[in-house]
Amino acid sequence: MGVIKKSQSALVGVDISSTAVKLLQLSRAGNRYRVEHYAVEPLPPNAVVEMNIVEPEAVGEAIKRAMARSGTRAKHAAAAVSGSAVITKVIPMPAELDGDDLEAQVELEAVNYVPYPIEEVNLDFEVLGPMPGSPESVQVLLAASRSENVEVRASVLELGGLIPQVMDVEAFAIENAFALIVDQLPIPRDGLVALIDAGATMTTLNVIRQGRSIYSREQVFGGKQLTDEIMRRYGLSYEEAGLAKRQGGLPETYETETLDPFKEALVQQVSRLLQFFYAGSEHNRVDQIVLAGGCAAIAGIAPLVEEQLGVPTMVANPLAHMTLGPRVQAHALAQDAPALMIACGLALRSFD
Repeated sequence: MGVIKKSQSALVGVDISSTAVKLLQLSRAGNRYRVEHYAVEPLPPNAVVEMNIVEPEAVGEAIKRAMARSGTRAKHAAAAVSGSAVITKVIPMPAELDGDDLEAQVELEAVNYVPYPIEEVNLDFEVLGPMPGSPESVQVLLAASRSENVEVRASVLELGGLIPQVMDVEAFAIENAFALIVDQLPIPRDGLVALIDAGATMTTLNVIRQGRSIYSREQVFGGKQLTDEIMRRYGLSYEEAGLAKRQGGLPETYETETLDPFKEALVQQVSRLLQFFYAGSEHNRVDQIVLAGGCAAIAGIAPLVEEQLGVPTMVANPLAHMTLGPRVQAHALAQDAPALMIACGLALRSFD
């Protein structure tokens, strides 16, 4: 007779972006996931500036509101530090080391790769597997972030009433969620996917091959530019403009005057990010573009990218094949899904 393992407590994935707190909790039955709870709670302007949490209290309050709105009772959370705050490096290590010996050796080696005093840094590592062509070595992925980046995220989770259990890296969370999408893609096994995450203030390109990111670059551009333009042109407040952007109610000239030029600008950003990738690698095309982030929800953006760049393009929906719990509204979730990649990757950490 088998022993019933008590599953570890459910984790809520909490993605803190520059304009909102996104919260997601999943459950799993067999190989099907279910969305149990989710919420997207806007942040006041400038509470988070370019990935830095400037006003922890405001972010903690937003987490509290998101928790209440989502209806979750979970106590433990997974959050992530952003790409620019993390140094990742694949380093060789002797294969015979394991456990504490490996950890001690990685810490010694880290000094060579991390440009900060090692006592100001949080380190983590993962053994990826044998080193190609060198059987006595393994490849170890080292991730390091300044302790303050980790601590401020932990403290806002606590202010929001949660216990921080996992601190991930946004790029890894995206890889995690991407695994749910890759089956929907008509690409060869070693095909290149350009995952473009167009958020409020940052647009990030991750080129993914066989589930791993092989290139990453971010640039300052995002949906906030559209919000700012709506405020300026139609005399609305920041909150009103954000609402109008999502729910409509703007004059009919909005599309041609404001939205279309923004869509064109977004296509140009995608094109530029890809040019940087091509210039620095042996590749000159990708097999598929996947759009994620808040801007991916703009109607008609995928066909526009596909038409202008000549690459098949789809909008990311990591939750497409999941069932929904009774608290979740399908329509709202469908609209938010492209922006929930990081939250989804974090929520999946429940099942590690």
